[in-house]
Amino acid sequence: MKEEFPCAGPECDPAMKACIKFDDRGLIPAVVQDIQTREILMLAYMNKQSLEITCRDGLATFWSRSRGKLWTKGESSGNRLEVRAIDIDCDGDALILHVDPAGPACHTGRRTCFYRTLALCRK
Repeated sequence: MKEEFPCAGPECDPAMKACIKFDDRGLIPAVVQDIQTREILMLAYMNKQSLEITCRDGLATFWSRSRGKLWTKGESSGNRLEVRAIDIDCDGDALILHVDPAGPACHTGRRTCFYRTLALCRK
């Protein structure tokens, strides 16, 4: 059985501070997984504010490292990610967002950002 921590409301801050470890830039990687198919859709980064917004609104909101600002997935395309659950890893330094996607997750229009396979070098 998984431990549950409050994610929204006034009790959110103490729970997050106790179990989530943001890096020195204030970020934590967030793996996004389709709740139905369990397919990995994308990887993004969250800061405290984007996590709080995600918990409050139920839509995946991230911190754009390249643009230096918050963004809600699908705000321009309509391909939103409705967050059903968030898991925290054992070290508290990574998240999994279990989502119900409203369309492709990748900016290329593909369902997942992980559509390429790295050929392994074997001897």
